[in-house]
Amino acid sequence: MTDRYAVIGNPIAHSKSPLIHATFANQTQQDLEYTAIEGPLDGLEARVRAFRDAGGKGMNVTAPFKLRAYEMATDRLERAQLAGATNALKFEADRIVADNFDGIGLVNDIQRNLGVALAGRRVLMLGAGGAARGALLPFLAQAPQAFVVANRTVEKAVALAREFDAPGPIVACGYGDLVGERFDVVVNATSASLRAELPPVPAEVFAGATLAYELAYGKGLTPFLRLAQNAGVPRLADGVGMLVEQAAEAFVWWRGVRPQTQSLIKRLTVPLN
Repeated sequence: MTDRYAVIGNPIAHSKSPLIHATFANQTQQDLEYTAIEGPLDGLEARVRAFRDAGGKGMNVTAPFKLRAYEMATDRLERAQLAGATNALKFEADRIVADNFDGIGLVNDIQRNLGVALAGRRVLMLGAGGAARGALLPFLAQAPQAFVVANRTVEKAVALAREFDAPGPIVACGYGDLVGERFDVVVNATSASLRAELPPVPAEVFAGATLAYELAYGKGLTPFLRLAQNAGVPRLADGVGMLVEQAAEAFVWWRGVRPQTQSLIKRLTVPLN
């Protein structure tokens, strides 16, 4: 019997998840069906339960539902707890289990696919919202020399750093505090690129950096990546690798088999020009 999975979001027509999971299923010879569901803004919980009750095995969760799906889960695994959000659910009888693979997907893409080690490096993350929150624990697990979170609202970055200080040291600051600082890896976890805007980061943070990573994907050379390129950063990447890698982690969680990711990342990559 074919097992059913889905991604839920609003809007959802743009989602690459059905293509990604269909490719994974074909690779690994898994008998499953994966669809996209546009969840009602005022009825997410009922829609998720209806899918589960109709035999659904699991769901990916995307904007704007990651927090609400987390709240409705009966069981929250550590990464979801620390992120305060979920991007994947598993249905087991009457249980709804939540995990979060965004951060590990990002770290896997940086280290496995791009070949940039994080251990002992100085890492700067721009933004202190949900995307940054989901990535912190996997980044800190790699033992960077320094991990700095910069945000327009400094208080938000400070609160995030205080919450995650136990797994590893984090420095919180505003963009103005970055003047004179240098980093090996710079990650843009703000939503600025979705509006074709540039976070107010000084170009000097890129001096000597080996990688500039844009979490948004499919946008080409965003203002953030263009600034990094002009500063001489040799390696630029957008979030398509993170997208595929987090999907692979969910697939392993659901199916117990790991798909190959690199050919799919190459297929989905939009040239950065």
